[in-house]
Amino acid sequence: MNRFFQTALGIFLLLGTASVLAAEARVGFVNTPRILELAPQAKLARERLEQEFAPRDSELATAQKNLKAQEEKLARDGALMTLEERRKLEIDVRMQERDLKRSREAFTEDLNLRRNEEFARLQREVGDAIVAIAKQDGYDLIFETGVVYASERVDLTERVLGLLRQQFEAQNKKNTK
Repeated sequence: MNRFFQTALGIFLLLGTASVLAAEARVGFVNTPRILELAPQAKLARERLEQEFAPRDSELATAQKNLKAQEEKLARDGALMTLEERRKLEIDVRMQERDLKRSREAFTEDLNLRRNEEFARLQREVGDAIVAIAKQDGYDLIFETGVVYASERVDLTERVLGLLRQQFEAQNKKNTK
């Protein structure tokens, strides 16, 4: 809540001095979530994560199917088994459940860690692109999230996306040589 009041105070002060600065200040807006969704770098990051984690995800799915088959066998044939066979199968099912749970947790933790790394890298690239456009075009202030309304005149989202696409293509050309 304190951050909200600080932001509101900052906007109030900015608006209070807007008449003085109106002729001089150049303000823009960037829809960062849209950029993070549409930028080719974001698509590449998602594809990299999918390729990196698809084998482990497949292994987990197979382990889940095997566990389910064991549970079904226990439910179906448990009454017909000897006490020793039933006990052995129950122990095996519990061990598989524990192993699967641990594997799932490790998978989720690793995936979240890598996703955060990719997201941080992407945010740096987006931030650099925004700053480059702001400096190139002489913007004094660029807003992103938290803006209620921004007219097309001050919305730089498409320009930032365009710059990111150019950088992506240039990087791909450089990597293919």
